[in-house]
Amino acid sequence: MKQRVGIARALSVDPEILFMDEPFSHVDALTAESLRAEVIDIWAAHDKNPSSVLMVSHDIAEVVYMADRIVVLGTHPGHILKIVENPLPRPRDYRGADFSKLVDQLHDIIMGHEIPDVPEPVLQPNELPPAESLPDVLPGEIVGILEYLDARGGTEDVFRIATETDKEFGDIIKVVKAAELLDFVDTPKRMVVLTADGQRFVKATSQERQNIWKEQLLKLRIFKQVNDMLAKHPRAKLDAELVQEVIIFNLPHENFEKIFETFIRWTHFGNLFAYDEDTQKIFYPRKRAPRNPKPKSDVNNGGSDNTASTPMPETPAAPVESAPPVEPPAQNPPSQA
Repeated sequence: MKQRVGIARALSVDPEILFMDEPFSHVDALTAESLRAEVIDIWAAHDKNPSSVLMVSHDIAEVVYMADRIVVLGTHPGHILKIVENPLPRPRDYRGADFSKLVDQLHDIIMGHEIPDVPEPVLQPNELPPAESLPDVLPGEIVGILEYLDARGGTEDVFRIATETDKEFGDIIKVVKAAELLDFVDTPKRMVVLTADGQRFVKATSQERQNIWKEQLLKLRIFKQVNDMLAKHPRAKLDAELVQEVIIFNLPHENFEKIFETFIRWTHFGNLFAYDEDTQKIFYPRKRAPRNPKPKSDVNNGGSDNTASTPMPETPAAPVESAPPVEPPAQNPPSQA
């Protein structure tokens, strides 16, 4: 109802141009479909305003249904990536072959920009790949998408992932980028596919996952450089500012403070480094000392079941109280006559 009221309020002032930002994102599918049709009918009346509608949307099928000209935007910084004309006649059919073809074309444009299929650089032995920005993503989100893919046979369309998880497409792209950076997934075209390392991770125990995560971190330039510096430090401690300088040197155009926060979260998850906020120091986490096993009792070889015999504690002797000495009865003095 709020969405309908919002659109009605905008139309009540008879605007020449109607601006809408995700106008159908918070309603159910049937209501959204009805509202789209109503907006199209109002716009199609040439003797009334609005003459144009400018709408922002992340729903590609919705865009193809409503728009005659589609502007695909890029990020970092925001810019026009491509303008696509939509020649489909109205009314448009979501199930039509031409409709699906245009949807696929837009999918490929977006994925080609967000996660391009770039061949991996040829590296010399022991050479690290160029530093890449760390997406602002929690480790739990990466684990979540890996388990999601594992439950679906190890592969899924990235747009379907966004739809089924009810997440913003941009947020899903960040998580996929992070998982790909750690070499847990590959992204051919629009698909997200678990790699061998990703499959090994989802099948591992909690401790094994931590070790695999640590292995993957040390394949990345920034984590490897900090690890080498920490190993050579006489006290095995680094100032946070020094780590931030490493980030700035490798990624001069990125927000180093945000990347540092992600760096700390990822290293903590893999138990690679520890960070003390009070002292602003980074160091290796302390290893927990193994618990001392309880001493085993001697085995009773005489028994047929080889059970261990537990020696009974000696019962302390009860203290014996000595009786007070008995005094002889007093003799009466002899009577005198």
